[in-house]
Amino acid sequence: MRVKCLPILIPLCCLALGSCTNIEKADTGVATKRVERPPIPLDVDPIMRGTVASETIVMGYQPVVVRGYGFVTGLKGTGSRTAPAEVRQYILREMMRRGIGEDSGSGPTIEPEALLTSEDAAIVIVEAVIPAGAPKHTRFDVRVYAAPGTSTTSLEGGTLWVTDLRPGVLLVGSRTTRAIAEAQGPIIINPFADDADRSQTMVNQLSGRVLNGGDSIRELPIKLVMATPSHSRARLITSAINSNYPREPTQRGETAIGHSGELITVAVPPSWRDHSDEFVELLRHTSVHVGPIDATASAIKSALTNNPGAARSASLRWQALGKKSLASVRSLYDYPEEQPRFAALQAGARLDDALVVPHLLAMATGGSTELRVPCIKLLRRMSINPAIDLGLRPLLNDSDVDVRLAAYEVLRARGDLIVHSQMVGSKFRIDVVPSTFPMIYISQTGDPSITVFDDELKVKMPLHVRAWGGDLLFKGEIGADSIDVFYRRSFGATPIVDSVSVGVPELIRFLGHKTDAAHPAPGLGMTFSQTISALHALNVNGSLTGGLKMEQDRILAAIATAGAEAERSDRPEFIDDEVLPTEAQPSLPASMVPGLTPQIGVSAQPKPTTDPNSATRDTVPR
Repeated sequence: MRVKCLPILIPLCCLALGSCTNIEKADTGVATKRVERPPIPLDVDPIMRGTVASETIVMGYQPVVVRGYGFVTGLKGTGSRTAPAEVRQYILREMMRRGIGEDSGSGPTIEPEALLTSEDAAIVIVEAVIPAGAPKHTRFDVRVYAAPGTSTTSLEGGTLWVTDLRPGVLLVGSRTTRAIAEAQGPIIINPFADDADRSQTMVNQLSGRVLNGGDSIRELPIKLVMATPSHSRARLITSAINSNYPREPTQRGETAIGHSGELITVAVPPSWRDHSDEFVELLRHTSVHVGPIDATASAIKSALTNNPGAARSASLRWQALGKKSLASVRSLYDYPEEQPRFAALQAGARLDDALVVPHLLAMATGGSTELRVPCIKLLRRMSINPAIDLGLRPLLNDSDVDVRLAAYEVLRARGDLIVHSQMVGSKFRIDVVPSTFPMIYISQTGDPSITVFDDELKVKMPLHVRAWGGDLLFKGEIGADSIDVFYRRSFGATPIVDSVSVGVPELIRFLGHKTDAAHPAPGLGMTFSQTISALHALNVNGSLTGGLKMEQDRILAAIATAGAEAERSDRPEFIDDEVLPTEAQPSLPASMVPGLTPQIGVSAQPKPTTDPNSATRDTVPR
């Protein structure tokens, strides 16, 4: 009897055991319940309803202020052996970690301690602003100034070694964030900075710039955090962004990628690489619901005319909608109120509407003072159109210096032949434009350049100028067509005695040109910084008609604008970053020290951005 029942009992036991196992698994699942975070309330302007910014918090929307301690070499006894102990030790450890001072077998090397105790070198603070959403290898300008606690007297002639730049407070030690950029290059001194006595050629030599010397080594993340977590809304927003900014041929993945109901990451498309900050703005103003564009554009127009204060948002919304919004935009090109009219003109220019050109030129010529320059700049990136160039040329003779400069910059960017350019080696560019207002303008951003307004500008005679402690002399008599020049590069060096034309463009080229077998023309071989310092000496003497103008310091202005963000101890998009070791760099022979590029920068973040080296006088805001 028992034997017969055994085959029936075995399946029943297995079934019971299986049932127990299932119950245990179900109990475990009930114990892990996910808690959803509460919605984040957003205060949305009516004209922004239905946009990405109305449903998400955009992280990475602001420019990023980065700083770091750097090291400058190539100074002529004007550096400093002293520095705060913790900074000195940190840079010394960085040098040693990267292999500086190790025997490379290719000749004598210089020891880190010898570099730090040399008065031909100095520890400096480097700071810059990286545009919002900047892709990897975005170039930008950097500011360099002598570190407090050092006895540096001048950065003239110095070269900044590769320096790590980080977001966050300026720190040394293990609590620094990962570097997101690097900076290096020759330092340019602004001869106008902090020059209180105009009768002297004294300049502030403790602060300088490295134009285009910064390079982002990581992409700045753009993250959209859903105000109200929702998988369906996140998918809808992701789809809307990818519809507006589809994947481009060289792009790795989709522009927007949804990771959850709370997070979407966005990559800057290649076509927007040089204008990542504009892309972020358009991203925020992108419509979530892709419906009838004409109806949406018309609704934006109605909202704008009812509330002219929303001009900026309206313009960006039209731009995000694309060219199908032009019907509504064009109807405001001649609107009587200036704010709505400019919003429409701005959208039309960004959407490359040829019909906007005469309206922009009219406003650039006779509009209000605050809108003339913005109207000119809007023409910069529009397609080839002879009407633009012909309309801008008369503005080179405008009585407003900002209008003249804006017209020149746009004409040069558009390749207009009225701007005559020549390079002085690889150091800087000379631009010459005709103008009835003589002036020499010196750039302080981007590629180094000197612009001469008035193609027949000459140095005033008689001329007797002594500068740089007698190392530079200019002499010329009334009626002469040339200037005698005496220049001694350094103490004990054989001086150069030569003559040059009284024409200002020829003089500038002579100052910077380096004579060699391949380029036998005479020249003094000055750096860009030395060239503008020599021009400054001539200007102080009253020898330059129209004077010398320096582009306003955009770096300081940008840092001041982003100051509130910079004062935060952490930025949300960088809170997960850690300091990661980098590969050591091989040591270099001492003969190569002026050109060394070891990565020795340390951390970064705010010390006060207003230091005694800042300046505002004799500068032109660009």
